[in-house]
Amino acid sequence: YGNVLVLEGGWYSEKSTLWPGQSFHLEVEKVLFQGKSDYQDLIVFKSKTYGNVLVLDGAIQLTERDEFSYQEMIAHVPLFSHPNPKKVCVIGGGDGAVLSQILKHISVEEVHLCEIDEMVIAKSKEFFPQFAHVFSDPRVKVIVADGVKYLRDIAKPTFDVIVVDSSDPIGPASVLFERAFYETVKSVLTEEGIVCSQSECQWLHLPLIQEMINFSRELYPSVEYAYTTIPSYPCGQIGLLLCSKGGSCKAPKRKIEDAFESKDQNSLKYYYDAIHSAAFVLPKFAQVIYQPTEKKN
Repeated sequence: YGNVLVLEGGWYSEKSTLWPGQSFHLEVEKVLFQGKSDYQDLIVFKSKTYGNVLVLDGAIQLTERDEFSYQEMIAHVPLFSHPNPKKVCVIGGGDGAVLSQILKHISVEEVHLCEIDEMVIAKSKEFFPQFAHVFSDPRVKVIVADGVKYLRDIAKPTFDVIVVDSSDPIGPASVLFERAFYETVKSVLTEEGIVCSQSECQWLHLPLIQEMINFSRELYPSVEYAYTTIPSYPCGQIGLLLCSKGGSCKAPKRKIEDAFESKDQNSLKYYYDAIHSAAFVLPKFAQVIYQPTEKKN
């Protein structure tokens, strides 16, 4: 798929055609699992300083050291942008980490997790047990299926928030970056519904992000791009595309103390109200993503 896992002299090296000319390295203490599912290569290793690490098709998905900065933002930015999210769908996210954040919202009555790869769920339960409890939560319904087909089959407004916790646009996740998927998502969102998607990196993928924003603007009244910082993702940064059938997502509509039970109110390490709004402030070079792209003949 263009990603290469290299284990040399006890170091993991992440190389990909998606970030040419650069690689990220982690020192490996022990390879815990290495296998191939029907969809992708899957590796879990214990690193020296980042805890256990989940790798799909040669790209890091999660490390115990920094996962919270991604999971909290991809969950709480859209959920706090909605006045009363009750029914949520996660596409991907088979490690359970984003689910663990969504379930902190008292308003959430039901979460559908649609993960295409059963091995991701099984191995995450084994090697990331801190998230395993979410799969037995009575509010959670796990569907092992193609997320695009699953939403297409629903075909009516159902979810208040959809979180697309996908891997990169190579291999099984590539369809999640295309216009047809966002058309399907729109059809299953409720009146004020919001979709928040993993949307790559402004240091690497501006044309892709710009294209996604342009086709999304033809479908949704509000389309905005935010980002979070995370050391183990390429260039230390990952973007979030927020498309809303209601208004802007730049300001939270609820407060943490009202949205969470008391036991969860001090559980966040990254997200809070000020960083919610700050995440939408882009450096000048990245603002090109909001410019129209030329139509292809």
